[in-house]
Amino acid sequence: MRVFHRYAVVEGHRLFYREAGPSDAPAVVLLHGYPSSSFMFRELIPRLADRYHVVAPDHLGFGQSDSPTVNDFDYSFDSLTRLTAGLLDQLGLQRYAIYVQDYGAPVGWRLALQPHSPVSAVVSQNGNGYDAGFVPDFWNPIWAYGEDRNPQTEAALRTALERDAIVWQYTHGVPEPSVVSPDTWTLDHALLQRPGNDEVQLRLFHDYRTNRALYPRLQEHLRINRIPVLAVWGGNDQIFSPNGATAFGEDLPDAEVHLLDGGHFLLESALDEVTELTRTFLGRALRPS
Repeated sequence: MRVFHRYAVVEGHRLFYREAGPSDAPAVVLLHGYPSSSFMFRELIPRLADRYHVVAPDHLGFGQSDSPTVNDFDYSFDSLTRLTAGLLDQLGLQRYAIYVQDYGAPVGWRLALQPHSPVSAVVSQNGNGYDAGFVPDFWNPIWAYGEDRNPQTEAALRTALERDAIVWQYTHGVPEPSVVSPDTWTLDHALLQRPGNDEVQLRLFHDYRTNRALYPRLQEHLRINRIPVLAVWGGNDQIFSPNGATAFGEDLPDAEVHLLDGGHFLLESALDEVTELTRTFLGRALRPS
């Protein structure tokens, strides 16, 4: 299955996206996390594209998309969502399932909460929608920075931009770390070195606190509209613990939850298992009524 690598201009910014599958098939939008890009979906896309129209964009400031400085763009999860919605509108996608991971989750939740929500189903792979699941050792410095941005709280977060921290994100909790390609962290770290990108990432770290305020609306939306949810999770993740996966069952008793033996970037070590679960779930969730 061929995967196309394309660009679109939204609000004057060039956004990169990967696209595959029949244009008239049900759409699935893949939304990546930090510090990655749509590159994290490089193996999953062709495994879904025989049945679905798959689109995987790079957020502004990530991957192959433009990376304007904080002086040229007001980075926030609201603004990333606005650009993503603009891209999907250009592509004519009015109804789609989302597959979210890490930062992709708050973007996906905002898309789902738009008027006349376009989101028909959710696959969350280590992407929180509840306060449950935040591992304190990882998140306490981020909460501190969100509450008080100063040289001390900033210094604590700048370590997350370093190569060793990125390697840890990919390898912690993985039963056999050697299955994770070093291309992943090498690419991510190189892109973080773009001029001014450190300030971009710090701006988003600071804005992350706004996502928690969104959770009650998200949970009500899922509950009232009975949105099908699959939570497929790296059970050894030390960023979003398994509690973040099981919490979906609080509002959706039919939510499908699978805890796999892996870490934060589960696709790097459990691609076959995640693919099978995702295809089976989407086959049910997107079946014409």
